[in-house]
Amino acid sequence: MDIEIRKLTPDLAEDYVHFFDITPHSEIPDSDDCKCYCVWWCNEDQDVNNIDNLSSKEKRRNYAIQKIRENKIQGYLAYHDGKVVGWCNTNTKADCLKCYCWRRLMRDVPTEELATGIRVKSIFCFLVAREFRRKGITKLLLERVCQDAVDDGFDFIEAYPLKEYMNEAKDYMGPAGLFKKYGFTIIEVLFLKLQAMAYGTDKVYIENLCPMKNWSGLSGLPGLEKTAAETMWD
Repeated sequence: MDIEIRKLTPDLAEDYVHFFDITPHSEIPDSDDCKCYCVWWCNEDQDVNNIDNLSSKEKRRNYAIQKIRENKIQGYLAYHDGKVVGWCNTNTKADCLKCYCWRRLMRDVPTEELATGIRVKSIFCFLVAREFRRKGITKLLLERVCQDAVDDGFDFIEAYPLKEYMNEAKDYMGPAGLFKKYGFTIIEVLFLKLQAMAYGTDKVYIENLCPMKNWSGLSGLPGLEKTAAETMWD
């Protein structure tokens, strides 16, 4: 299958929102809540107590176009035959600490390294059209993220997968097993479910950040066996 990975740019904004228009990412495909347009992960200051301006899918759609044009929603699109079939939201960690989902879900993720000038690329979300799952698209997106992060001078790449599969809507951060295959190491376990994982060449950073952690890797931790549901990412 011919898949092309393109970095999200303002001229691709309409392709981006059309993909979300037609791609269900929940067990309730027609629900208004299932059209997030990935607006909650971006390098924008979003007040968690005042989100009424994004209460409908139409508002989120328009907001997404605006933030793509401002380079605040960042990531990569996967194309097949000229149509978007996959998406990965990835951005500079230091720039996203005030977005809605970071404030709501990620407050316990370590950020001490940012004060030292270490540059971290965060991977927040994957979405692949149902008919194109299990075709390696998530892997291609991850490979492009990692390659560009290296080329752009980032020191580490972080991801935040669930420890165990929950459901289609909540497993948007990608499977832990995939990150393991690409050399990511656990740096923190959060909320009993969420993991923070990092990939980088300077392991001193990881050891200094959480010196009391056990760096034996993923294989010894419970709950990381590949489930049938995770095959949707293959």
